[in-house]
Amino acid sequence: MTEKSLPAKRPLADWLRWNVAKLVVAPTFALIIFFVYGFIAWTGYVSFTKSKMLPTYSFDGIYQYVRLWKMSTWHVAMENLLVFGGLFILIAIVLGCLLAVALDQRVRAEGLLRTVYLYPMAISFIITGTAWKWILNPGLGLEKMFHSWGWESFSFDWLINSDMAIYTLVIAAVWQSSGFVMALFLAALRGVDSEIIKAAYLDGASLSRIYLVIILPTLRPVFLSSFFILAHMAVKSFDLVVALTGGGPGNSSIMPANFMYEMTFRRNQIGLGAASAMMMLATVMAIVIPYLYSELRERKHG
Repeated sequence: MTEKSLPAKRPLADWLRWNVAKLVVAPTFALIIFFVYGFIAWTGYVSFTKSKMLPTYSFDGIYQYVRLWKMSTWHVAMENLLVFGGLFILIAIVLGCLLAVALDQRVRAEGLLRTVYLYPMAISFIITGTAWKWILNPGLGLEKMFHSWGWESFSFDWLINSDMAIYTLVIAAVWQSSGFVMALFLAALRGVDSEIIKAAYLDGASLSRIYLVIILPTLRPVFLSSFFILAHMAVKSFDLVVALTGGGPGNSSIMPANFMYEMTFRRNQIGLGAASAMMMLATVMAIVIPYLYSELRERKHG
């Protein structure tokens, strides 16, 4: 009896042994599908309705999208995203790369410097925004400090200047994220074959030429990774704006995420907020899909 039952039990035991990992992660995948992709699909559908305080499910076409792109506030938010995102990504990558090159020279107290540069990434954007709001406040921060030193003509009113407020967001975001970019580049630089550098030195190449011509071109994946990570951070910027400028003065520094929150939760325009959220998703996908396509194409042909 026991011998006959063993063959029946072995297939089940073998199946469990080979599929236990799938069974363990299956609940997590199910939750992700429901709470992430399910709600993305729900938001997409709601964006095609005239939902206000509560969602309605009668399909009304692209009414909310037409309404969205007719709003001057949305155009300001998108223009701010282009300015903020472009400057933030460019400065953070350049500064992070320069910091990584400097630390790659095996300077003294490298561990301490790495910690100092990476520390801002460990704090939230709310704290970053609050701290920089104190620093840039004309009545509390830099301007007052220089006035107390006798430089009465010094003025730094970007925080309350509608034309310059967006650049205060760039300053705070670069301060927080450049250390992270530095860590990415430094890890890549430490993986470069030292024999290549030695050979270049023997050929009489200067240090700057070695980095510009030989080393940095090989770090293309790091540049791309940094670009897409920072671009994603720029598109979904919300808490930094709330803490630092509040979207003001007026709407001069509002971003798409703040617009979406304002319309959805303060003005009870769920359909319009959903439409703006889907436009943000489209912006992210326009960045991510070409990157994934290029990576998959390289792997296929590699």
